[in-house]
Amino acid sequence: MQIAGKRSDSAEIHATALVDERARVGDNVRIGPWCVVGPHVTLGDGVHLHASVIVDGHTTLREGVEVYPFVTIGMAPQDLKYAGEPTLCEIGAHTIIRENVTIHRGTAQGHALTKIGERCLIMANAHVAHDCVLGDRVIIVNNVVMGGHVEIADDAKVMGSAALHQFVRVGRGAVVGGVCGVEMDVIPYGSVLGNRARLVGLNWIGLKRSGVGPEEMQAMRRAFRTLYPRHGSTDVVLEARIAEVRREYGHLQRIAEMLDFMEAPSRRGLTRVARNEGLSETEGA
Repeated sequence: MQIAGKRSDSAEIHATALVDERARVGDNVRIGPWCVVGPHVTLGDGVHLHASVIVDGHTTLREGVEVYPFVTIGMAPQDLKYAGEPTLCEIGAHTIIRENVTIHRGTAQGHALTKIGERCLIMANAHVAHDCVLGDRVIIVNNVVMGGHVEIADDAKVMGSAALHQFVRVGRGAVVGGVCGVEMDVIPYGSVLGNRARLVGLNWIGLKRSGVGPEEMQAMRRAFRTLYPRHGSTDVVLEARIAEVRREYGHLQRIAEMLDFMEAPSRRGLTRVARNEGLSETEGA
């Protein structure tokens, strides 16, 4: 059990680690050499900090989080408006954070919270900026960078060296291709490629892996074809196409989720479909 302001007797802390006596350290926590843990940090049961990890600010690492060398979590945001407010950073249970990742705490102008969900994988050299919110089982590949206030829903994947503009939303189950420059929102289950990113279809492989059957897959294919005509026709405005798809397929949860996302308020707007690519059969990762 976690003991407020104390170290559990079962914690293993290397002699060279600097752990503030006010930090909360749970059972079976392992803290390696040259780590630094600040006074307002909470480490849940079974957390493992490898060598040279810094955890600062009002930061919580939930049960079973594993952090590799040279990661910094909960440091001050790179935002000139930040004035030292005690904002938060939270890492969900069993998330893995690889080498050289930086995760900054929130700002008062945002959620005052940077949050990563459960069972995520954040690969080496990625940057998660202030006020970003990542859902569960999100995979962030090497060298991905995010501006502030980015939202990434459950089961999404962002491939290597992609860059996400501040306030971008990435929907559930979407896949962002490598080296993408994403400046607009990515619909749930969408697949985007290029710089600037363009929508090239749906994440078919991800849908199959999640157990979507052939009938629902065909319905999603038809819905996408209606929303994004093959040759980018604009004869019918998007709002009307959304209404048509909702009438025909709105009873299907994944399609309804896509439509709700498209109609939700957005700071960035929706990623445009690739020219002459109304429906790509390219299958995402």
